[in-house]
Amino acid sequence: MAAQKINEALEHIAKAEKYLKTGFLKWKPDYDSAATEYGKAAVAFKNAKQFDQAREACLREAEAHENNKALFHAAKAYEQAGMMLKEMQRLPEAVQLIEKASMMYLENGTPDTAAIALERAGKLIENVSPEKAVQLYQQAASVFENEERLRQALEMLGKASRLLVRGRRLDEAALSLQKEKSIYKEIENYPTCYKKTIAQVLVHLHRNDYVAAERCVRESYSIPGFNGSEDCAALEQLLEGYDQQDQDQVSEVCNLPLFKYMDNDYAKLGLTLVVPGGGIKKKSPNAAQDKARGSAAVGSHAEEEEDEYSGGLC
Repeated sequence: MAAQKINEALEHIAKAEKYLKTGFLKWKPDYDSAATEYGKAAVAFKNAKQFDQAREACLREAEAHENNKALFHAAKAYEQAGMMLKEMQRLPEAVQLIEKASMMYLENGTPDTAAIALERAGKLIENVSPEKAVQLYQQAASVFENEERLRQALEMLGKASRLLVRGRRLDEAALSLQKEKSIYKEIENYPTCYKKTIAQVLVHLHRNDYVAAERCVRESYSIPGFNGSEDCAALEQLLEGYDQQDQDQVSEVCNLPLFKYMDNDYAKLGLTLVVPGGGIKKKSPNAAQDKARGSAAVGSHAEEEEDEYSGGLC
């Protein structure tokens, strides 16, 4: 079966090369027909599991489409070549070709397809190079945003934010979350704004920036419904516990369902949040008074014993 498919592919390549030849009566290569034959060859090679030869056929197909000024079809062929590289586990090279395809989609005036290609490239490289994946998701978000497809842009930004948190790139994560929140506010999805505020606060506290966390909550009071919400109350408790170096209170808040059932990357931030100063709980004024009374009682008893023997032993 594989040998049959390989022979079929080679026949298509021979036909493609014939279409590209010029002569006395044929001055211009038939790029369109050649591209079609290269495309058929790529499919046959792929079915025979000959991915490197399939990739080469895709690249020839792309070149033929480019020469024919058919940018969209050229981009598709480059994307297919990238997928062949994926099958060979050559992921960075695969991403390069898919990025090239996305640029051609943009040039062709099909930005949505460009953004989808960038997202696909991000998924491919996410486990190998999260940094590159973040860049690709942010590029896709930018394309969607320019096209006013804000929900798709938010999906891409969300992926980027989570990867930044996972990679402990917290300064960048804070900026990414702020951008998400601004767009959610723009489309009037206020409950999600509250959730993004929680994520922001956790990121800022992990950055040891209490001032930024407090400012983040304060600025969110302008979001309709935030003041008086359970999200707001929980964040105020969290900030109070953090400021008072009360690890018990911080842990109690971070174990609320509101925090525990966030996206996993943010939930982990809550569960691993440690207050400065070693997390020693400050004693309440009442406890301090009780301790003082206890000390005074011990002192009084000691004085009584001393008086008992003050005259010496009889």
